[in-house]
Amino acid sequence: MRLNRIITSLLDTDLYKFSMGQAIYHQFSDYKTTWSFKCRNEDVHFTKEMVEEITEQIKAYCELQFTEDELAYIDNITWMKGSYVDFLRLWKPRFADFEITTDSPCGLTIDTRGTWLNTSMYEIATLAIVNEVYFRMAYDYDDLLASFQEKLDRKIQKLIDGEYTIGAFSEFGLRRRLSGEAQDYAVRKLAEASYENSTFVGTSNVYLAKKYHLKPVGTMAHEWIMCVGQGNHKHNPAYSNWYALDAWVKEYGVLNGTALTDAITTDCFLKDFQLTYATLFSGVRHDSGDPYEWGDKMIAHYQSLGIDAASKTLLFSDSLDFDRATSLYRYFSGKAKVAFGIGTYISNDTKVPPLNIVMKTTMCNGMDVAKISDIMGKGMCKNPAYEHYLKRCIDWRMENE
Repeated sequence: MRLNRIITSLLDTDLYKFSMGQAIYHQFSDYKTTWSFKCRNEDVHFTKEMVEEITEQIKAYCELQFTEDELAYIDNITWMKGSYVDFLRLWKPRFADFEITTDSPCGLTIDTRGTWLNTSMYEIATLAIVNEVYFRMAYDYDDLLASFQEKLDRKIQKLIDGEYTIGAFSEFGLRRRLSGEAQDYAVRKLAEASYENSTFVGTSNVYLAKKYHLKPVGTMAHEWIMCVGQGNHKHNPAYSNWYALDAWVKEYGVLNGTALTDAITTDCFLKDFQLTYATLFSGVRHDSGDPYEWGDKMIAHYQSLGIDAASKTLLFSDSLDFDRATSLYRYFSGKAKVAFGIGTYISNDTKVPPLNIVMKTTMCNGMDVAKISDIMGKGMCKNPAYEHYLKRCIDWRMENE
């Protein structure tokens, strides 16, 4: 490796990987998935040297195992169970599950194949490695880090001064961070400051939550709804949310309950998010589409069920900055609990554009899977015929049920 090891701990991932991982271990341990990397930036190219470094960094990541101290930390999270912690004691990444080539327009292709238990865990580390290798090798990294720190310090000062008012917020920026060093700096600075009208509640990065004695935050991602709902060949995929919510409640009951709404459109989600689930889940997360329209729709839905929306949390996590969060907080404050998960704006705001990279589930149990979000462009499916089939299933349900 030309660079220092980027991932030095298996805790250096988002909490929802453990939340989903435990449910996968107990209910879907035989599921197999394929994941594919995609860079959405049309002007970005990964050089041969970058791809070689990414490969070596992933190999180094695959040498890691959990330490007993790390396992004890996971075990102390309220909803984690000893059986899953014992599994993690034996678990380590497998480099044999990775296929890395230069065969794509951006110069980098990464696919992972294997059990869902394994491949789900690779996503965040892979994206963090790709990001850091790219920015360290394509630019003057020290110059970027300086601009990052300067911009972040100004943002935090505006929070301290009350220019931004965003209520409860957490840091969600691991997958697209400038570097591990940059994210560490951001989380430490946010945790050290005191705010008049905002509260920094934690980070999705379990390693940094442990390091700085913060709350690790995160529940489910789109992969959960996609694989649980579409990985079983007998399921009608238009009911993906029902299967996913049911399995989540089976695992966690009323704990760890923030439901993601837009895996196959929020309108279809609401067909299944009826009184039982709307009561059991403490809130819902927005990740695509107009956030004001979405929030109003969720509040109206709660009211239609006789649930006080003010007792539920609207968690916003789509392309946020402090200005947008302030506007959303002012609009919804008093109508519902409002919280924000803020990613790239905190972890990779420099003088150059951030990478828009994703690693998405594309197959489960030999079947294509797809995400149909509330706007175009956020999905990723390699089979247009399957995506068309899924849309037709959703349309039929929306029109006939």
